[in-house]
Amino acid sequence: MKRILTIAGSDSGGGAGIQADLRTIALLGGFGMSVITALTAQNTLGVQDVYPISPEFIEKQIDSVITDIGVDAVKTGMLANSQVVKVVARKIKEYRIEKLIVDPVMIAKGGEPLLSKDAIDTLIEELIPLAFLITPNLSEASAICREPVENLDEMREAAKNIYQKGTKNVLIKGGHLPGRSIDILFDGKSFFEYDSERIHTENTHGTGCVYSAALTFEIAEDNPIHQAVKNAKEFVTSAIRNSLPLGRGHGPANPYAIFSKDIQRYHVISQLKEAVRVLKEGILRIAK
Repeated sequence: MKRILTIAGSDSGGGAGIQADLRTIALLGGFGMSVITALTAQNTLGVQDVYPISPEFIEKQIDSVITDIGVDAVKTGMLANSQVVKVVARKIKEYRIEKLIVDPVMIAKGGEPLLSKDAIDTLIEELIPLAFLITPNLSEASAICREPVENLDEMREAAKNIYQKGTKNVLIKGGHLPGRSIDILFDGKSFFEYDSERIHTENTHGTGCVYSAALTFEIAEDNPIHQAVKNAKEFVTSAIRNSLPLGRGHGPANPYAIFSKDIQRYHVISQLKEAVRVLKEGILRIAK
């Protein structure tokens, strides 16, 4: 079982952040561990308050996990501020983590900022160069590149720009583009497009977390980057297609969905077995 550490914020509503990460990792078959960078008072309507965890305590959490259990891959989510980014980058270097997936969470679904403006520079200078993969959406890619990213051509240019900052791979998510949902992967040599249907729903809370957590699992499993993205894209698309209408705002994506057919099939088979058992008992009674 692969050991996967997520370094991110806590979502009290359970739809995103650490909660979505650990749920996804467990469902896929990994052993999830967490370092909490911030506590959020949050629900489907938005983020009501944020309580950042001190860099010193974040460092202690990382040390506790890695020195005992160890890790096969690490993902980052909400890092809140520049000091947190610095301590995470220092620890990634100290423990020589090669499989680092950076989900540069900057803005909540409701529009509230989750990363201070000065931290973007620190992210670019200190964390991106350590990443195996970074997974910005359009607005995050725009913030990193400091120029608009609003169509496929601009996504490709942004991917090349971000790659030059030191990461090994860049996946720019096109979920906010009109039309079909197209993500673009750049591995330093070639571009790869991952196309899926546009699912019209307001219940998309936590989709970025589910996607990057699934990617981290796939990479921990040593799947090639192109296959890892394909598998994770299918997983998150299913989670969005079967999202949950909870709360009065943006309900959460549903990572359980991809397994629902297997669960339904199990119940059908169980019912058939029970029917066969009852039928056999009936036939035996008649025969007697």
